[in-house]
Amino acid sequence: MDALRKYFQNFVAITDEEFELFYSKLIPSHFAKKSIILQKGEVENYLSFIEKGTVRFNIPKIDHDLTFGFAFENSFVSAYDSFLTQLPATYNIESINETILWRISYQDLEAIYQKTQIGDRIGRKVAETIYLKKMKREISLLEDTASTRYLDLLREQPELVRNIPLKYLASYIGIRPQSLSRIRRTIF
Repeated sequence: MDALRKYFQNFVAITDEEFELFYSKLIPSHFAKKSIILQKGEVENYLSFIEKGTVRFNIPKIDHDLTFGFAFENSFVSAYDSFLTQLPATYNIESINETILWRISYQDLEAIYQKTQIGDRIGRKVAETIYLKKMKREISLLEDTASTRYLDLLREQPELVRNIPLKYLASYIGIRPQSLSRIRRTIF
């Protein structure tokens, strides 16, 4: 779990004792490609670190899902609003490919916050990162054209374009797959 320790050290110096306490609470979970990690209507009980794989956040619809987010290796993933409130999630979290998560429960994380000096700081930094990404995406959806949103993805998050099926990318930038195909033809 060197990747997890490095992730934490981006925010704060973590002692061996503090890391071991956190690590001792983690539960490894494996998900096959296209598995539901969290179903709409369930309460999110875990904050998870992605060791391997890619996940997407989506709102299931009859004719197509609305994708509104992704998470990648070496980052945290959670239906964070459900996790914080302990109320049912209003969306799904699904693995796009084979995914390995290291999960910590709500109760165990609260205990770590109480027992360590750095727990609150790490929690705050993770929440700030989630918030900043969310705000940037919302502003882009309101102000930018679909072409601009796609070009921004190519520039800022090339892993999205390489690893995510086009139908999910199209939904993420707020258009149909056919429109994304037209945009791609004009660019390339």
